[in-house]
Amino acid sequence: MDAHTLDLLEFDKVRTLVAAQAACSLGKDAARQMGPSTDPDEIRSWQALTTEMADALSSGLHPPFGGLHDIRPLVRRAQIGSSLIAEELAETFETLKAVENISEWLGRIGDQFPLLGGLKLGIGQFAAVANAIESCIDSRGKILDTASRKLSEIRREVGQAEERIQETLRRMLRSPEIKRILRYPNFTMVGHHYVLPIAKEHRGEIQGSVHRTSSSNETVFIEPQAIAEQSAQLSFLRARELKEIRRILRWLSAQVGQVAIELLASLENLAELDLIFARARYSLDFRMTAPDFNVEGKLSLRGARHPLLEALFRGDVVDPSAEPRTVTPIDIHLGIQFQILVITGPNTGGKTVALKTVGLLSVMAQSGLHIPAHQGSQLPVFDDILTDIGDEQSLEQSLSTFSSHILRISQIVAKATDRSLVMLDEMGAGTDPAEGAALGRAILDELDSIGCRAIVTTHIGDLKTYALTNPRAENAAVEFDIETMRPMYRVRIGDIGQSNALQIARRLQLPEHIVERGFRYFREGRSQELPEIEAIQRMRKEAEEARNSALAAQAEAERTREALNQKLSDLQRETENDARLNEARERLQPGDRVVVPKMGYDRPGRVVKVDPKKKIAVVAIGQMQWNVAIAELIPQVLRSGEAPAPTGKNRPVSDIDKYRDI
Repeated sequence: MDAHTLDLLEFDKVRTLVAAQAACSLGKDAARQMGPSTDPDEIRSWQALTTEMADALSSGLHPPFGGLHDIRPLVRRAQIGSSLIAEELAETFETLKAVENISEWLGRIGDQFPLLGGLKLGIGQFAAVANAIESCIDSRGKILDTASRKLSEIRREVGQAEERIQETLRRMLRSPEIKRILRYPNFTMVGHHYVLPIAKEHRGEIQGSVHRTSSSNETVFIEPQAIAEQSAQLSFLRARELKEIRRILRWLSAQVGQVAIELLASLENLAELDLIFARARYSLDFRMTAPDFNVEGKLSLRGARHPLLEALFRGDVVDPSAEPRTVTPIDIHLGIQFQILVITGPNTGGKTVALKTVGLLSVMAQSGLHIPAHQGSQLPVFDDILTDIGDEQSLEQSLSTFSSHILRISQIVAKATDRSLVMLDEMGAGTDPAEGAALGRAILDELDSIGCRAIVTTHIGDLKTYALTNPRAENAAVEFDIETMRPMYRVRIGDIGQSNALQIARRLQLPEHIVERGFRYFREGRSQELPEIEAIQRMRKEAEEARNSALAAQAEAERTREALNQKLSDLQRETENDARLNEARERLQPGDRVVVPKMGYDRPGRVVKVDPKKKIAVVAIGQMQWNVAIAELIPQVLRSGEAPAPTGKNRPVSDIDKYRDI
């Protein structure tokens, strides 16, 4: 996809909005690198996953991302043999537990959301490594005494050595001679050394080593000669302890390194899952819908809103008392009856906003994002989206605005295909109007010959009649309120927009005689136009209104058909699941584990006896035995996949999670 287009459409700001919805740094990084695909199958897969996640979140099913960290740099270090420190291993353990929790969550929702459940296959099992770390390191990153038998023995000896030193120091503190020279009546530690706080003027009255002086130089901290030998023994034991800790850390790091390839792959898949989660949250937060894709090149956006404007208006709290601003939705289509749309209207009339809305929503859709538009909106999969928007004047290259536009259009024409979307803003501007109009017509002819979908904006009068002579082109106008001097941002396909320069000049209090003279010149110029133009334009507008009604009816019919197909699919799945569940019940034997829902999903039982004729089984739950109808039992083989979870009349959907983990 054209990188310049992504910059002009400000897609990076959309990435930032999506990244803010991610649960952890894995998803945030994935969101910042998100980009559009041109593979229809990949795009449909992304969209389906976003839809499933949005449905899961709406049902209160949130993936347990707690404890998930981006430990990929740590894993890569362990992979090449480096030793991780205790805190890094503690973070690794938290992540491994999060991986396990997420994997279990995907398994639990797999029946209801099969695409999300399928992601479980890309997540490995790391229970052995997690257990190894947990047995050696606590949650604060401290090595446990039980990490090894040798470490436990060394620390026991360390404790004994410290107790002997402390007892010696306590005896010294009871001595009147020592009390007299102390700055305060207690011993302390400097590093791993036990010391006494001696007043500076009494430094020479006690033998020992000075380890530190206070900031005021009034106190010296001395390790007494009386504990020197014991301190040396303690230092020796601490060196042994440190050596054993390093050995344990190397061993644990090696365990991580052994699963590095699988763990890195799992983390990449979890980053993708977090990105799906972020896309779904973004969709729900901004009331978005999944677009329908087609191979016919049809673009039909209904009630489309610019997502960055909507985000901007949400954060606009300059005047809390003022009425909040909202984004005006637009309806626009392309590739159904015409391939080129020429949007006209005054400057600052909303033409560029309409252009950017179409382009940005197309990029979002091909990136797996839902779009802020009504359900039933359709999009093709473009192989490229090529734009020329805004003032591209380049001081570095000594190019004027017009020259920069022409350079960009040359690049666009060279790259565009019949599967591309081309959007040109203010075509023909920046030069003589007559020459600009002629050049604009030639460019439109070239785009028409390429067969691409194209939307161009202009306020040059001669280009407004292009669509009247080309059946593959159509006009559109953006509404502008002359009274308030504000654009309305609505797009009316079939209309020709007026620049309204004379009305705007009058509203801005240009002298009336100048405005009247301008109107006279304008009427004289228009009298030379063909009288049939207005009639043709009126007929095209009526045809467009009829086409819009047909498109709305078609979208409604398509939604109804999809809803019926989904309901039929659900009924078929429930029927199949119920049949497999009944088979599992018929195979019940004494000793099989079962769940009796009315007894509680957290109290599994075991079959003692089965009476097929009476269709009753004796089930032991705790110390009691119960006669239960076989039709009320849920065989524990459901966990292994031999039978599905009950559906429909056998079990409410909300009970799925209660028995799958028993």
